[in-house]
Amino acid sequence: MKARGEAELLDAIRQDLATVQGATVVIGQPISHRIDHMISGTRANIAVKVFGPDLGELRRLGEQVEAQMRGVTGVVDLAVEEQANLPIATVRFDRGALARHGLQVRDVAETIETAFYGRRVSRVLMGQRAFDLVVRYPDQAREDLDTIRQTMIPTPGGAWVPLEALADIRRGRGPNQISRENGQRKIVVMCNVGDGEDLGSVVAEIQERVRGQVDMPAGYYVEYGGQFEAAEEAARTLLILGALVVMGIFLLLYMALSSVRDASLVMLNLPLALIGGVVGVFASGGVISIASIIGFITLFGIATRNGIMMVTHIRHLHDEEGVTDPREAVTRGASERLAPILMTALASGLGLLPLALASGEPGSEIQAPMATVILFGLASSTALNMFVVPAVMLRFGSIRVAGQVNEEGDPVK
Repeated sequence: MKARGEAELLDAIRQDLATVQGATVVIGQPISHRIDHMISGTRANIAVKVFGPDLGELRRLGEQVEAQMRGVTGVVDLAVEEQANLPIATVRFDRGALARHGLQVRDVAETIETAFYGRRVSRVLMGQRAFDLVVRYPDQAREDLDTIRQTMIPTPGGAWVPLEALADIRRGRGPNQISRENGQRKIVVMCNVGDGEDLGSVVAEIQERVRGQVDMPAGYYVEYGGQFEAAEEAARTLLILGALVVMGIFLLLYMALSSVRDASLVMLNLPLALIGGVVGVFASGGVISIASIIGFITLFGIATRNGIMMVTHIRHLHDEEGVTDPREAVTRGASERLAPILMTALASGLGLLPLALASGEPGSEIQAPMATVILFGLASSTALNMFVVPAVMLRFGSIRVAGQVNEEGDPVK
């Protein structure tokens, strides 16, 4: 028997379970199911919620939404929330009849509840065990409409009247459940996203199709929930924090180097690292996920450290060791810092290599994209740092400015 990958295995399971009539199949993992349920109330990646007052209209709109989602590439495990009609008995009280017999709705309702659902009146002790003593009609009485109608209700005057004299009792059908959110009735169309598909693009196509093809009557509207909602919120938070991190790095560099020029030269490592990070995103599937964004933030920190090592050493040679020629200071500083920068980059890269190679394995959904971005970014920033940063520092750095003189022969400050 040949080994199968995760995507192939899931496809085979879905094909086998598709032959089971009446079953709603949502394939996932326990942790992901719990997370999805906490976010959207369903155990799927995407939940399209249709809100409105009438259950029949909600069902019709839900089926239309399902039909539009079925044509979206990447949608799997598509299903509409089950709402089956079950046989029920409805009791509508005649308030005039209740008033004539001196009864209240609450009293009659409690009597019906006791008769057909039971009421605990005592407890039975048998050795070390205890049981509730419940009074109610036999189970088969609830299935007989005549028995329900002939249920005797006591009146304050001591007389007993049948329930049919106090209420209109009929057979009917009603939904097995009514889902609500924020006080509104709803029906949910849920689905998962296939392996390798971008969750955001799938949701965007679903929204476009539903907006253009499903006509929502007055009082009905659609909301979208699921993992993409949490992912968008997390992405916004990380982008804001990432911008603050970059600003904080620049501020700390300026405080440490006392030079805007040199601080900017160190920050030049960020776009150099970004080049490899983008390549890493494409190598890991081309999807910018939360894990890859975290990888970029981590990468910026490592790349900045390497830039600090080079710029500070070049300034040390120029300011402390008397290397007055800017070209000599830059050349010597770059060559002397080659080994330390390679050592730190290789240590980080080799530590992340097993995580990057585990891409596609179960449990590597978060670690592998992050490690791949950092690994590729380290490669580009380390290689370009040894050439681009020294050249730019020689042209625009503080030691170059300090070595220049004006027309009168005075040093430029």
